Amino acid sequence: MLLNVIERGPEQITPDTAGRPPIVLLHGLFWRARNLGFFQRRLATTRRTLAIDLRNHGDSPHGLMDYYTMAADLLETLAHHNALPATLVGHSMGGKVAMTLALTRPGMVHSLLVADIPPARTGHGQFALGEQMLRVPFPPFLNRAGADRLLQHYIPNTDVRALMLQNIRVGENPGWCIGLREIVESLPNVENWPYIPEGYTYPGPTLFLAGGNSPYIRPEHYAIMRRLFPCYRLELIEQAGHWLHVENPERFAELLENFTERY
Repeated sequence: MLLNVIERGPEQITPDTAGRPPIVLLHGLFWRARNLGFFQRRLATTRRTLAIDLRNHGDSPHGLMDYYTMAADLLETLAHHNALPATLVGHSMGGKVAMTLALTRPGMVHSLLVADIPPARTGHGQFALGEQMLRVPFPPFLNRAGADRLLQHYIPNTDVRALMLQNIRVGENPGWCIGLREIVESLPNVENWPYIPEGYTYPGPTLFLAGGNSPYIRPEHYAIMRRLFPCYRLELIEQAGHWLHVENPERFAELLENFTERY
């Protein structure tokens, strides 16, 4: 499956820029490529960048999801854009997609940054949110303000509601513009971690970023992180939870830029 790509790069290509791998940005569940625009614009001043809508998200096609399938989507899309090998940067679900591709096709991944997700089943599921979203009754016409009022009953959290508003098609015949039913049906796979055969590792440079207030990356994950990614480093972003790139964007950008400049 070819995925939707937002590509940005420097105005002038220099020999140094031309020789560096492209940077690929992968969003988390219910997000989309354009949500990472702040970081993409910063990186694109000196590097070729591709922000990607994973399947069922943004403007990409829909279908059932598991990490091997999504990694295959990513590989096909990057090959189509002549963007391999690449530096992969993934948050949450996007981080699992990036790790799966790195472990199964390590030669296609130049370096790897994973934001607040371990190579493990994580829990903290979104079944309740997905089921609530499927129940939303859309009227014949809806504007943005009306969409916000409509979602208040189903999604009381302001931040989560603002995120989900980006996934609504407004105007006549409103509805979800994402593959919501496919996402909900695939949530057991999304929350899980795929089977990785014994001996598969990614030996390249790997940086895990963890939110200081997030429950996702925990000490019990360090052993599997070391076994699968023997060259990994872990950095903690204080005063941030799972959405660490939203809650502390400057620190996230600093660590991201330092990593991509070094590798």
